[in-house]
Amino acid sequence: MLYDLAAVGAAGCWALGSLLGAAPSRHFGPFAFTRLRLTLLTVLLGSYSLLSGGWHSVSAASLWPALLSGLTGIFLGDTVMFASMNRLGPRRTGLLFATHSVFSVLLGVLFLSERLSAGALLGCLLVFGGVLLAVAFGRREVDAHVWERNDKLMAGVALGLAAALCQALGTFFAKPAMAAGLEPVTASALRMGISCGAHYLLWLSGWKLAQSRGGYTPRMLGQTALNGIVALGLGMTLIMLALQRADVATVGILSALSPVLILPMLWVALKRPPPPLAWLGAAVSCAGTALVVLR
Repeated sequence: MLYDLAAVGAAGCWALGSLLGAAPSRHFGPFAFTRLRLTLLTVLLGSYSLLSGGWHSVSAASLWPALLSGLTGIFLGDTVMFASMNRLGPRRTGLLFATHSVFSVLLGVLFLSERLSAGALLGCLLVFGGVLLAVAFGRREVDAHVWERNDKLMAGVALGLAAALCQALGTFFAKPAMAAGLEPVTASALRMGISCGAHYLLWLSGWKLAQSRGGYTPRMLGQTALNGIVALGLGMTLIMLALQRADVATVGILSALSPVLILPMLWVALKRPPPPLAWLGAAVSCAGTALVVLR
């Protein structure tokens, strides 16, 4: 139960992180935004691991899977997710990102010999169907807020699904590292460190998309730091904790609750309730999650 709750807690962190990251991601651009928050979290979590002795848990069996997990789940997954958010807004991007649960189930079944009941498989279909329902029909025409913009819908959907696949691959590669005894905070530090290094290589190469679009204002830097602490620092560490005991499929499904948890947050932030079909899609996804948990 503790490890299941850790996965649900990660979903809550990612939901809140989506809202906190919406403005700075547009301001800096997805590459610069991700690079800034990874820099902060690599220093913070790396320092904690050194001071607490967590680095002693690193072994050859855990190091390489953790690094590969960072490249796929954070370097690629996070960057592509915020590129999608810049086109679709946090609600619909969060819904698309929730399909990582389906990808996680498929990877676990195909490559880790994990087994799911018929009810759990039905749950996966409900999660995926609920996401598609909410993305396709979950927006009022009168919604004019920048977070509900509709720029390049098909490109945004493609990027959101790609981010979900990358997140599932990140979870898949992290499982053997955690099973080998890697301490959760240290695992997060390793994953973020390799991702941060990859981002700086892109930045130093002079690639235009890797450069910051906006200035480094205190407000935007503060929001970026808060997003990193909540979504990357706490959220990713909770996922690593969950993977110590729970299987990849279960962690993937439970952490896909973000679209449900983000709806009341959006209600508070935008001062109006999300459209009925957004709630319906989230409810269908939630029902699918329950089928997996109660399998």
